Amino acid sequence: MNNEAMMNRAKQLVVDYFNAHVDVTDGKKLTMEDVFIVWFSKTLQNWKALVSTTVSDGMYYEITHNGDKGETYVDVYKKWDNKCVPD
Repeated sequence: MNNEAMMNRAKQLVVDYFNAHVDVTDGKKLTMEDVFIVWFSKTLQNWKALVSTTVSDGMYYEITHNGDKGETYVDVYKKWDNKCVPD
């Protein structure tokens, strides 16, 4: 699997997760065009993608593939705050 295929897999996992968990009253379903890769890295047989969407819900997705186990993990986060702390 090349890098583009891995990134597409990460995006599809986010689409699937969002569409399975979105409140039906929102009337919103994601497509691949609504999802973008913020950061991607591959080391040996493992890869990780940080993913976001065009939906302004504060959600953030981390997709991690463990090549040794042949498993991919979807971690979902919500941004609660952005606080500036002076140096």
